[in-house]
Amino acid sequence: MTSTTNDPLDFLNNNNNSGKPAGPDADLVQLLLYEIIRVKELIAYYDSIPNGGGQLGSSILTELVTEAYNSLVNYDVVLMKKYYDLLQNCD
Repeated sequence: MTSTTNDPLDFLNNNNNSGKPAGPDADLVQLLLYEIIRVKELIAYYDSIPNGGGQLGSSILTELVTEAYNSLVNYDVVLMKKYYDLLQNCD
């Protein structure tokens, strides 16, 4: 018997140009994890704005990421879809 490991972060290691999971194997967990990682990079950008100019944006995005993580931990599919949609529109 062979066991195959299905790493939900495997899309980060493939040769996809965007790094975003794609195709029939992409599931909501992978897509949400990708968006969380992407938005965390945005948070770092907002934090780097001088004189606290990005503080409000950073705090809002941090709250969204925290809630998205909670939806993953609780495996609440409805909330996962909600936060996936919200995080997709962050820029």
